[in-house]
Amino acid sequence: MDAVSSLAFGFSVAFTPFNLSLALAGAALGTAIGALPGIGPINAIVLLLPLCFSLKLPPESALILLAGIYYGSGYGGRISSILLNIPGDPGLVMTTLDGYPLARQGRGAAALALSGIGSFVGGTLTVLLLTFLAVPIARLAVAFGPAEYVSLMVLAFALLSTMGQGRTAKTWAAICLGLLGAMIGIDGGSGVERFTFGSLEMLGGIDFTTLTIGLFAVSEILVVAEGMRSGAVTNLGSGERLKLSELVSCLPAMFRATGIGFFLGVLPGTGAAVASALAYTAEKRVSNRNNTFGKGDMRGLAAPETADNAAQTASMVPMLALGIPGSGTTAVMLGALLMYSITPGPLLFTQRPEIAWGLIASMYIGNVMLLVLNLPLVGLFARLLLVPNWILFPGVLGLSFAGVYAATNSTFELLLTTGIGIAAYAMRKMGIPLIPMLIAFVLARLLEDNIRRALSISDGDLMALFSSPVAILFWLLAALTLLVPVLAPRFGRRIRAVSDSEGG
Repeated sequence: MDAVSSLAFGFSVAFTPFNLSLALAGAALGTAIGALPGIGPINAIVLLLPLCFSLKLPPESALILLAGIYYGSGYGGRISSILLNIPGDPGLVMTTLDGYPLARQGRGAAALALSGIGSFVGGTLTVLLLTFLAVPIARLAVAFGPAEYVSLMVLAFALLSTMGQGRTAKTWAAICLGLLGAMIGIDGGSGVERFTFGSLEMLGGIDFTTLTIGLFAVSEILVVAEGMRSGAVTNLGSGERLKLSELVSCLPAMFRATGIGFFLGVLPGTGAAVASALAYTAEKRVSNRNNTFGKGDMRGLAAPETADNAAQTASMVPMLALGIPGSGTTAVMLGALLMYSITPGPLLFTQRPEIAWGLIASMYIGNVMLLVLNLPLVGLFARLLLVPNWILFPGVLGLSFAGVYAATNSTFELLLTTGIGIAAYAMRKMGIPLIPMLIAFVLARLLEDNIRRALSISDGDLMALFSSPVAILFWLLAALTLLVPVLAPRFGRRIRAVSDSEGG
């Protein structure tokens, strides 16, 4: 079957009343789960897997339900990221940069609406690309070796360093703190303890949920408490809705971010965090002419939101086409396929088309369902900001600590979260940005693993990191990203001096 007829067959599977109800239930349940800090789609899918198996759901129906929870939770996480500055997932970290300022300006409803539309655009365009390019793109992605991943991570760090807007030294300090934080625990390669200081609780390292809640929830509440003490903090309503002109101005950013998200989502292991970070920094370089990014720019919200959903959807490509999970959540979904004694791979599209094409068709339907479900509710969500701070933030703090405990089952992690929050509050007072630190923490393990893998394959030869044209290209882009901002002013001054002397 060609792609069009295969997709038509997939829609015949997805449009059955039973599968439609499962897709709707998954999208609604995922939205509710995503709005709770620390829970996340992985935990929800792990809990539902035995239920799907015990209820004897057909494999295509089970996957449709789990996929609905997957992309539904992505939108749910945007609610807390935009309204409360608490990203519940690595891919949503960049959302807070412009989403939260928009909410504080009284445009929470507009920000949530743009987030939903951007997610719809990124997800739908990516599913369209997945329909026609899944197998060849997945095979191309497997050609990425350790050297390519290392150079890609270096490019991501170089782009991350440009986010400081005149605070380059403080941005690099934040990046280094993130890298150091990721090293805490047992080294996966050698088994050596690193920076644990003899603490048994630190052997497992710092959990992402613990770090996120500490950096954003606890520190934000301390900042709000300080503002309430000085009388500087007031709650804002949902404000005016999204304008058509604002949506049209964001469409180019959405299309660019979809391309970035699709490409990086297909690469196994990179995840939505890398895609949203690169999409944001790339869009900032293209569109930040008035220095409005980070202050509530709609394009600064649209780019990471679109890239995040595109990357999440694209991570299905290596799972279905090659049996290689592209993210933690797709690894759990791969386990669901194996529970049903189904082996993913290129033959899955021909031998079990009801599973592969039924899942792809359900993604089209699920994206529409999410848009229809959530757009009418953005005003209701945004009214969270009308709740008095003395009620809202203690409730958020309690919910956040509950999420930390649910994710780690450790009281020590609650104390660690509090300590990280106090340190983050001090960093904010000193002007050290938190976002680069969190992104560096997420990317550090991927960078370290691939450096170790590349050097192991090459018997310690560092030139192996420059062993392919793709790797060299990424290295050159990283060098240009770092050097151009330094050299451009010097060349500009020299050119002006020459022109002045010639004019004299």
